[in-house]
Amino acid sequence: MHILVIEDEERLAKNLATAILRNAGFAVDIALNGEDGLHLAQSNVFDCIILDLMLPGRSGREVLRALRSSGNKTPVLVLTARDEKASIVELLSEGADDYLAKPFDLGELLARMKALIRRSSGHASAQLVVGDLVLDTNSRTVSRAGKRIDLTPMEYRTLAYLMTHHGKVISKETLLEHLYDYNWEKFSNVIEVYISALRRKIDANSSERLIHTLRGHGYVIRNEEAS
Repeated sequence: MHILVIEDEERLAKNLATAILRNAGFAVDIALNGEDGLHLAQSNVFDCIILDLMLPGRSGREVLRALRSSGNKTPVLVLTARDEKASIVELLSEGADDYLAKPFDLGELLARMKALIRRSSGHASAQLVVGDLVLDTNSRTVSRAGKRIDLTPMEYRTLAYLMTHHGKVISKETLLEHLYDYNWEKFSNVIEVYISALRRKIDANSSERLIHTLRGHGYVIRNEEAS
């Protein structure tokens, strides 16, 4: 997953990025003002945007309005120092998906961020299930037919993205955009390595393959018996 943090307090922004990477394993980009944040949000694909309202250059509310008016549907979690009911209602009506008032609990922010990503992909539960393969986004564990499978952090992130979009063909470029920050081009040859490792760990000892390659198009995870 790929997260954008738009926050002008540099220390807070970096702390958020570190916490998201360590606790959720997501790639994170940071923008310290509204103009840069809007540019990044419009020129890249993110799974969630964490947006502070009080930003220099262009306010968070202006960024939110610009995103929604352009048709950008990325889930937005707003950080606000103002928790008045009228302000919150306005934010939600303008396209915010959720909000947190400062100061906030980091654990709550991570939980809300994950919930937004799940809901935007049509998943209500913290568990992603394809056939007998189960990935728990809370414990960050993976099992198949009840047997735990140990994955590296990048293998886990690759599998989590495929399972979040199970049944859909995901291109190599899309995977790279969601696994890495804006410097993803230098990692362009690693996706094949991750997919190969996942096949060995997930499909090798099962009669049913779940991970499929569509040459020239990308990768898809699906339960053939259910299709």
